Amino acid sequence: MRPVFLSAFGLFFGLSLTSAAAQPAGKIAEFPHHFNRESAVTLVSSTSQAGLDAWIAGFKTRAMREGISQTTFDRAFRGVRYNEGVIAKDRKQSEFTKQIWDYLDSAASPTRVSNGQAAMRKHAAVLDGVERVYGVDKHVVAAIWGVESAYGATRGDINVIEAMATLAYDGRRGRFFESQLMAALKILQSGDTSPHNMKGSWAGAMGHTQFIPTSFLAFAVDGNGDGKRDIWSNDPTDALASTAAYLAKHGWKKGQPWGVEVRLPAGFDYSSARRDTMRAPSEWASLGVMGIDGRPVPNYGKGSILLPAGASGAAFMIFDNFAVIERYNKADAYVIGVGHLSDRLRGGPAIQASWPRGYAPLSFKEKMQMQRILKRKGFLDDKVDGIIGPNTINAIRAFQNSVGVTPDGYPSQTLLKLLK
Repeated sequence: MRPVFLSAFGLFFGLSLTSAAAQPAGKIAEFPHHFNRESAVTLVSSTSQAGLDAWIAGFKTRAMREGISQTTFDRAFRGVRYNEGVIAKDRKQSEFTKQIWDYLDSAASPTRVSNGQAAMRKHAAVLDGVERVYGVDKHVVAAIWGVESAYGATRGDINVIEAMATLAYDGRRGRFFESQLMAALKILQSGDTSPHNMKGSWAGAMGHTQFIPTSFLAFAVDGNGDGKRDIWSNDPTDALASTAAYLAKHGWKKGQPWGVEVRLPAGFDYSSARRDTMRAPSEWASLGVMGIDGRPVPNYGKGSILLPAGASGAAFMIFDNFAVIERYNKADAYVIGVGHLSDRLRGGPAIQASWPRGYAPLSFKEKMQMQRILKRKGFLDDKVDGIIGPNTINAIRAFQNSVGVTPDGYPSQTLLKLLK
């Protein structure tokens, strides 16, 4: 789920990451009832295709200025059509919301764990080599592989050039997708793959570990020494090596976990559970924060306390490597999913704390409403966008403190009622 990366892979999936819902222009429901459905689709498609063709003609000039040869360009765009399915997915993903417990049920499911352990046995030599060369935990590399493509089973089958051209022309995030399209052409020109093999997700994430084109150019490596950085083939070597290289270049600390589950004491100061409050595990232990085994967390370096479901769910002490995985995808749910799956792959236990299942999440509109009220009351000094980031969480904490409730920073129906 998904920049230089929203982070880099798994591009747009994440816990409750939503943006304003929009419908594709010219959708069938907006045509008068006397329109024939089939002819309406043809009208929309032909109009969109003509517009895309004109856009491609202009883009070709820009590509030539970037050093793309006419041969590369013409081969890449042969047969490219306006892809309405890609546009529909781009619009639909903005409405997607998933709670962390549901996400973790999938990310670290028994099937994903057993399949991952089998994949690690099959590719043990590659993963051992990757860990040795880059100093990155092989279980984390395998976990990213598992979350991104189910160990190569779902690498994506959409023509990346077609998808990026469609999205760049569509214009909602045109500048971003045009940069991805240009990067994809540079990849083709380098000879790493062919237009036919350059397949991926609707948003341009490619291969076993779902690199987007700009990230591929910056970080992909030739892991098997054949002269190509081929993350698309059935052999996952280049993809796994590239993922390890990416994490290493973003500061992976060998021997440090992403995080560990902890138990909080009665009377814990929930306002201290924030990313910018960093303490050594021994300091947290002096405040009563212990590992799930009841003992102080080993000294992995300074860490902060993360409460992804507020005071009612699991608590984690997270370390610098959490932020490194976060460079792959910014959603906390994604990082916890990868981290927890990596723990399970090495034989660790499931998360011990319970989750507030049955909780009714805030809809996108309700999140916007919550932010507007927080802003009106003077607690939020940021844009109203429906995305629950650190600024919104801190604003929630400030409001909760002002009304005397547990300041866990968690958006909920109860919180919205209090705000109202």
